[in-house]
Amino acid sequence: MVNLKYPNKPWHLLIAVIAVIIATVMALSNPESESTRLSDHGEQSPTSLPGSSDIFYTDDEKNTIAVFQKVSPSVVFVTNTGLRRSFLSLNVMEVPQGSGTGFVWDDSGIIVTNFHVVVGANKITIKLQDGSAYDAEVVGIAPDKDIAVLRIDAPSSKLTPVTLGESSSLVVGRKVLAIGNPFALDTTLTVGVVSALGREIKSISNRTIKDVIQTDAAINPGNSGGPLLDSQGRLIGVNTAIYSPSGASAGIGFAIPVNTLKKIVPQLIEYGRVNRPILGIDPLSDSWAKRLRAKGVALLSVIPGQPAAKAGMIGVREDRRGRIHLGDVIIAVDDTPILNQDDLLDILESHQAGDVIKVTTIREDEIHNYEVKLANPE
Repeated sequence: MVNLKYPNKPWHLLIAVIAVIIATVMALSNPESESTRLSDHGEQSPTSLPGSSDIFYTDDEKNTIAVFQKVSPSVVFVTNTGLRRSFLSLNVMEVPQGSGTGFVWDDSGIIVTNFHVVVGANKITIKLQDGSAYDAEVVGIAPDKDIAVLRIDAPSSKLTPVTLGESSSLVVGRKVLAIGNPFALDTTLTVGVVSALGREIKSISNRTIKDVIQTDAAINPGNSGGPLLDSQGRLIGVNTAIYSPSGASAGIGFAIPVNTLKKIVPQLIEYGRVNRPILGIDPLSDSWAKRLRAKGVALLSVIPGQPAAKAGMIGVREDRRGRIHLGDVIIAVDDTPILNQDDLLDILESHQAGDVIKVTTIREDEIHNYEVKLANPE
């Protein structure tokens, strides 16, 4: 049993009581201790807290409110309108095809969203947080990455660009926030964590998108194209897909990392497409390559005057008896194994026109190495 000792002098007890009273008064006059101030953690405090004089907010709640207040003006509502002919007449009408989310990239009117949000659109409308709406033009698309860049003619004073973060430093368990328009319910906030990194998903063009972020923040139809944010309100990804048998959030959402956007958005703005250097080949589809038991990227043909042809590579050929013979099958680039077209395109996207690469192929059971100077697409 623990023996408690008390002061044996009356004034000792009086002094102790007075000390407790003073400490209590100080605590009540300053309820937010150093450990509960967001600013002590380097996080932005909210501009206003509803009922803040009466309600206690935790550090996490203050941070969530701060991020929402900071970034929600950057989030836009994207409406995709298509043309349809009436069943009862020959009249062509504009009808909504779907809606999604986007965000302001810069104050020149550049908006970033998913490609699948705007594909097939006859008209795209962007609605800002203040309720104003603008027709958007498509500046560039990257179906392989499910990214589209739009432009609206809006005053810069109405545009609040997002702050770009860094996706390479993410770790599993880090807090993330998503702002979007699920089921056309605009400016909806959901919160979660990074559930996994390095995931792979298929784009609308059937290309594999690599290094995708997985999150348990609720992502529903309509969230597509919206920002995934860190606890500082910085963009770390673009919400693009969910895994759900029911079509609604099941706690598994995916976002394209911001580092991918940093590479391709400037290219889409300048060229309208991803400016990937080319070898000048027409490859067999991966399915045909498997049928022919070719492990790698089999060349159907090479384009005359282009890098592969200049290097001496050849495609499929037919002999006098009508038998088909494979030409070069690319199995490595710069000693990195190539298993399919995704692998080859990923390697090419990491290079620029004018770079010289080593392409290793197999042809009739012989290994060939070519030095190929990459060219700009025509």
